[in-house]
Amino acid sequence: MNTGADPARDAGGGWGRRRFIGALAGITAVTTIPAPAAPRTRPAAATNPPAEGSPATSASGPTSSAPTVRRLFLGTYTSVEGGGKGIGLATYDPATGAVTATGTLTGIGDPSYLATHPKGHTLYAVDERPQGAVTAVRLTDNKVLGTRSTGGAGPCHLSVHPSGRWLLSANYTSGSVAVHPVDVSGALGERTDLVTHSSPAPGPGQDGPHAHQFVTSPDGGHVLAVDLGTDTVYTYRLDQAKGTLTEVSQAHTRPGAGPRHLTFHPDGRFAYLANEVDNTVVVCAYDPASGRLTPGEPQSTGTGAGTNYPAQILVTSNGSYAYLANRGHNSLTRYGVEAAGARLRLLDTVPVGGDFPRHLAFSPDERLLFTANQRSSTVSVFHVEGASGELRLAGKPFASPVAVCALPL
Repeated sequence: MNTGADPARDAGGGWGRRRFIGALAGITAVTTIPAPAAPRTRPAAATNPPAEGSPATSASGPTSSAPTVRRLFLGTYTSVEGGGKGIGLATYDPATGAVTATGTLTGIGDPSYLATHPKGHTLYAVDERPQGAVTAVRLTDNKVLGTRSTGGAGPCHLSVHPSGRWLLSANYTSGSVAVHPVDVSGALGERTDLVTHSSPAPGPGQDGPHAHQFVTSPDGGHVLAVDLGTDTVYTYRLDQAKGTLTEVSQAHTRPGAGPRHLTFHPDGRFAYLANEVDNTVVVCAYDPASGRLTPGEPQSTGTGAGTNYPAQILVTSNGSYAYLANRGHNSLTRYGVEAAGARLRLLDTVPVGGDFPRHLAFSPDERLLFTANQRSSTVSVFHVEGASGELRLAGKPFASPVAVCALPL
């Protein structure tokens, strides 16, 4: 049992601890629409086309340029008190950050993590339950295309390979990673591989492997699985004809670090690893040719002594800034990225405006940053200042039951 990490993990580990965390979430929330913010002063970014199926008209009629609102999908737990009924549906104003609820996509159990296809036509959700599964949803009409077993328990993360042909998922409770084929419609086929992390042995305080993330390197040559239970990041080669995995290397953190989430610098030579248990961040060197990840020295999260359960780390597409969600501290840490990605410099921490920020996501133009705050059942929206990377809260948080993932399109 992971007694030293998240205080809400129960004796069941994995899926049970996540369900317990969700049960702590307040079911009353604050104002549902953030107040408008002042106009931005930095140069306008290139216009992003609306995601397929997204609204393209304003309240006053059609617009010939960028849409006035964009789509936002919200992950939750459906099996906890005060939880959601499925995937929350909303829109947001890309200029002000104002969020408006538009409904719920029901029929998907515990959709705690969401991702989209590279072509934007399909949404994928984990079904974080003892009999784990992944579900595909067509975005043009929000039609569920089907659900496939992950072969493990408590899937908590998924991503789509850049080719768009393979879905990668991580089963937290059973400590395994799975691969599913994706057809041209975005629907999922039967699982092509399942690998359980059996070595090394679990770290201090852990009851077994706990796969927490499964992602592709920027060059597309390797896929990496972050395992909190074994204090290891596994690198695999994915056979893109068969959908099978071959392990090529392991990167080990210090014992008891509890690695949770990895994000790459855009040049693909460095990655940043958030360690949930020991409250640190590590800069890792990455060799695209071999797939080998080499962790550096642990760094502060800026949240003081004790464990504050770092959750997710993001880096801007220009490689200038990184942001870390601190669940126990209820804050976001801002780092300056230096030395071509080789160094993180801690700049500041800002209050998240909610309780237990579990997930971070940028809007497509990176002018907004969304945080899903699990225990307060809210989503906070921040303006991101382009030159400085500073964060400015865009009004009061948006109410969303047991918000554990916020995915803006």
